[in-house]
Amino acid sequence: MASNSFGTLFRITTFGESHGKAIGVVVDGCPAGLEISESDINQELALRAPGKNPYTSPRKETDVAELLSGVFEGRTTGAPICILIRNQDYDSSKYAPLKNIYRPGHANFTYLEKYGIFDHRGSGRASARETACRVAAGAVARKLLHHFHIEVLAYLKQMGDVEASVDVSNLAELRQATYQDAVYCPDANTSSAMCAQLERLKIEGDSVGGVVEFVALSVPAGLGDPIYEKLEAKLASAMLSLPASKGFEIGSGFNASVMSGSAHNDTFISKNDRVQTSSNYAGGTLGGISTGMPLVGRVAFKPASSIKKSQQTLDLQGNQQEFTLPEGSRHDPCVAIRAVPVVEAMTLLVLADALLLNRSARL
Repeated sequence: MASNSFGTLFRITTFGESHGKAIGVVVDGCPAGLEISESDINQELALRAPGKNPYTSPRKETDVAELLSGVFEGRTTGAPICILIRNQDYDSSKYAPLKNIYRPGHANFTYLEKYGIFDHRGSGRASARETACRVAAGAVARKLLHHFHIEVLAYLKQMGDVEASVDVSNLAELRQATYQDAVYCPDANTSSAMCAQLERLKIEGDSVGGVVEFVALSVPAGLGDPIYEKLEAKLASAMLSLPASKGFEIGSGFNASVMSGSAHNDTFISKNDRVQTSSNYAGGTLGGISTGMPLVGRVAFKPASSIKKSQQTLDLQGNQQEFTLPEGSRHDPCVAIRAVPVVEAMTLLVLADALLLNRSARL
């Protein structure tokens, strides 16, 4: 299976399966001398881990990172950084009845068509379990970006038709509010409405989609490489590589299609002795290059495919079957909740790579 790597200079390669012995990531291209510890990585992993509240999968993975290489006496050496995360709470027996069934909304049909083999135990590489590797690598990227005073945050912006109003002027306060909330939504009133929606869905045995918004502040102007490596193109590639992602937009996004040019154009102004724009409909890029304004985008996630309701499908022999999840199956009613730290990690990885690439842009 190809395409398990992401990035150019700051490059990650993930490995492992949902119900295998371990998952992990190799981070290549990280500059030497960066302070990093297992504790730094584990703090990030704890945000993505399931089983912390009734609105996510009850699978209990402690997700303890083991730094196997690339770090000596608390600092990166410039060598590849290998991070291992051992799987512990997996029950493959629940997937045995699903082995010969095409699961609605899942990837076993396409994997079987492409490879002729599929790890049905938790969906193998197709599982969102792989995203823990991205979060671990994102912890390293965050350390690098912190050196350049760049801040990144993601949060749950929308669940179904319930949408939050979020003020991004103070990212420190926003981060605290986000990660203290059960569904990672910093708007308390909206969070309550989201939780009520999830309670209804649990009774109905259904799921719901959502939108995760990301914000990056203090991003220097000049990141991104036209024509095919635009900053928003790299972000789109990063976000659409996530399981269950179905859409990406930056700035005003699809809403730009109904705006006039006079309304959408961000006029240039001088503020604090530097060039800025009076608005930020572009979302922090022009021509695929960062402007220095806040980088703002959103990722849409489909409803979780694993639901308790019975559905019609086929078995591998083409016979019609009624598909019902086995009793005791563990899944998320809204995958967008735990996608929040993953979207944050992918933003960190894109910016870390773009920052290093930009150092070779000119003399």
